[in-house]
Amino acid sequence: MSASPPHQFRLLRERRFAPYFWTQFLGAGNDNVFKNAMALLIVYQVGSVGGLSGAILVNLAAGLFILPFLLFSATAGQIADKFEKSRLIRLLKLLEIAIMVLGVVGFLLVNVSILFAALFLMGLQSTLFGPVKYAILPQHLREEELVGGNGLVESATFVAILLGTIAGGLLIAIETHGPFISGVTCVLIGVVGYWVSRSIPLTPAAAPGLRINWNPLTETWRNIRTAQKTRIVWLAMLGISWFWFYGAIFLAQFPSFTKEILGGNEHVTTLLLAFFSIGLGIGALMCEKLSGGRVEPALIFIGAVGLALFAFDVGFASRLLHAETQNGIVAYFENPAHWRITFDLIMMGVCGGLYTVPLYVLVQTRADPERRSRIIAANNILNALLMVLAALMAVGLFALGVTIPQLFMITAVLTMLVAIAAFFAAPQYVLRCIGWLLTHTLYRVRAKGLENIPKTGACILACNHVSYVDSVILIGAVRRPIRFFIDHQIYQTPVLHWLFKMNRTIPVATRKDSEALKEQAFALAAQALRNGEVIGIFPEGRLTPDGEIGTFLPGLSRMVRETPVPVVPVALHGLWGSFFSRSHNGRAMRKLRGIFSKITVQAGSAIAPEALDLKDLREKIVALHYSEHTESGS
Repeated sequence: MSASPPHQFRLLRERRFAPYFWTQFLGAGNDNVFKNAMALLIVYQVGSVGGLSGAILVNLAAGLFILPFLLFSATAGQIADKFEKSRLIRLLKLLEIAIMVLGVVGFLLVNVSILFAALFLMGLQSTLFGPVKYAILPQHLREEELVGGNGLVESATFVAILLGTIAGGLLIAIETHGPFISGVTCVLIGVVGYWVSRSIPLTPAAAPGLRINWNPLTETWRNIRTAQKTRIVWLAMLGISWFWFYGAIFLAQFPSFTKEILGGNEHVTTLLLAFFSIGLGIGALMCEKLSGGRVEPALIFIGAVGLALFAFDVGFASRLLHAETQNGIVAYFENPAHWRITFDLIMMGVCGGLYTVPLYVLVQTRADPERRSRIIAANNILNALLMVLAALMAVGLFALGVTIPQLFMITAVLTMLVAIAAFFAAPQYVLRCIGWLLTHTLYRVRAKGLENIPKTGACILACNHVSYVDSVILIGAVRRPIRFFIDHQIYQTPVLHWLFKMNRTIPVATRKDSEALKEQAFALAAQALRNGEVIGIFPEGRLTPDGEIGTFLPGLSRMVRETPVPVVPVALHGLWGSFFSRSHNGRAMRKLRGIFSKITVQAGSAIAPEALDLKDLREKIVALHYSEHTESGS
């Protein structure tokens, strides 16, 4: 039986992850304690500086914090690749303490200039830490642990942001000494973070011989060009940046939306932010369970569609609302319309977690290890640019008379278009998404022995043919992309033809039907195998009419003879009797049955090409099939 992915919470007990996790958690929380305490100090105590209102100063502060990401991310990525990361993190935590000491001075003197300087330096510290934050995980976690590890980090980050925001508001509100207590608290959190960071294990430099290019423009362009060479990395970066665009739109309007549309006071604003953050944490933690510890493209697409639909419903449900007064939490929930909006916000968070975690793992695992930090730094720059674009779009639409609910609906439509574009940009994942949805809705699929399928290099998967969805089930269960042989008549089925073509399925015909098409199919298969791809084939050549495994046709022997590669026997169990099998008077799809059936996909040991014998292969698949049949007692 294949090993199940390790439970992600186990990582919190291990030194290779836990110290980094808590260091990141404390750092994210500390940033938000400082930022919210500073914002409230400006709005409620300072009021205005140099003719600038408190609202304008707060927005300037937000821009000031982002500015270092644009200016220094390229340099930060190089530093993270060049130097040992655990020592670099400890130095950055010491810098955090120094910045917070400056912040104490600003709070004590109620000096906005000093606080702005500290905020800019905080942005710089976060810029330097960003590439290390994501690049360090692949050096300490196994590939199957990365989804769970990133899920923990993402969920904890949003919780830390929420707790830091709440703590900053509570501390600054303390009478007489609130600003000073806020600053000292930030220093203490920084000290604890440094102490925790001392336990982070040694993390060797990825490129110790790197010569740093101090020109941020040329270095940023170089890293973006490098990322574009690996298409999936580039698409993942664009996807992550879109989430920051989406988040910037919603979070920037949140206080005004709560006050002017929902009629909630600052406590309601905090509560709704809490619901959104909790949703993000839940979605991030769900990724490992739903994906089996691997990058699952279906989660990205489901997350993107969910972000669009729930965001649209927030705008649609609130389009006719307008508040004259601001009420507390109890009064807020007395309005039934608010329950719907609250649910939408929670689900936006859940979908955001499902969407972002696989994208970050894709960047971590597919980027060149020696340039991983620089690629992540380039992604941070894209994130910052999209956040600026979001602000400009919001300002422009508001100038045209667009309301906040309408802005939300426009953003939702744009997000849906992005999801559709991403779907077409990576067509090889279309059937995989369908397969994942099928195996997580209509069927309950258990995978066994899939570690026998080589992680890299060419191979052929030979499987018994039970139903019309066999290939889709296998695509959803096996991690590697599979190119299936499929009957040319089924290949031409309307709608399905488009899906088969997107997945580069190979149509095959008998010699009687079309000699040319048959030879073309074998030529395409040979080329795919030479390219190191996986070919899927059903050696029986037809659906089983009685649930038994029939005689194997000689096409597989020819394929292996022309392009010698290992053959992995695979058995499907549990599909016979389902809607897509021929168990109803020899005809499929005639009677709805077999919904939620337990299905097993079981792979046996790979057979060397020189040892392949069709009778022996059939016996192995029969043995796999009946071993599960016996085990299940059916």
